Amino acid sequence: MSVPVRSLHFADVREAEDLAAFLARLLHYDRAAAVRLQAGGAEGPAPSLAVFGRPPSFEVLAIRTARLGEPLRLDVTVSAGELLDGIGGDGFTVPGSVTGPPWTGVLPPRGGWRELPGLPGVTEMRAAVTAAVAEFRSRAERLPAEHRTRAERDRIGREIWSREVAGTPLPLRAVHAAHSLGFLRPDLPVALLSSGPWLRLRTPYGSIAVRTNGLGGLSVIPTGTG
Repeated sequence: MSVPVRSLHFADVREAEDLAAFLARLLHYDRAAAVRLQAGGAEGPAPSLAVFGRPPSFEVLAIRTARLGEPLRLDVTVSAGELLDGIGGDGFTVPGSVTGPPWTGVLPPRGGWRELPGLPGVTEMRAAVTAAVAEFRSRAERLPAEHRTRAERDRIGREIWSREVAGTPLPLRAVHAAHSLGFLRPDLPVALLSSGPWLRLRTPYGSIAVRTNGLGGLSVIPTGTG
């Protein structure tokens, strides 16, 4: 369904800056990225916008919320690049809708989340990602020339990034995605939540959601730690 182009406002300029940074990181991994926008639900008393994206190579969904200056009802999939271009000051323009990829129809639930114990702190999780990236590179470099194929690199990546974090059911690829998108910042609280088949790594700067039966169709070669 087409959505008329219209200008809206964030609660303050910092919300605009944080959302712009998130969109820029998504576009770094996929210049043609689409995002699904939702607003008008029952997440809390203040109006907010939820932005869902799927960075390639991680098999996760990334979620960034932003407080809005006025109530809004919205549910549309748009170009991440056009949304980024439409952000300025404390306002933004909702682009026209696009045909969304299949993942946009399979989002995590809004409610029913419960916290799971055992998640390590940010420092430990960042260190685990750094060690995993180094392991991947080392193992890939040691492959005999005849085995240096995309399939073999994917196999190594799947093995490493499917490992569970500190005895929790959270796969390491979710932590890698949170780190790469700038969600895992030092000295901030983090939590691991579950609802049905979904797990959610929640931080003050955004969340990473992953289905326990996978989202399918993506390789998990590490794309860096920045």
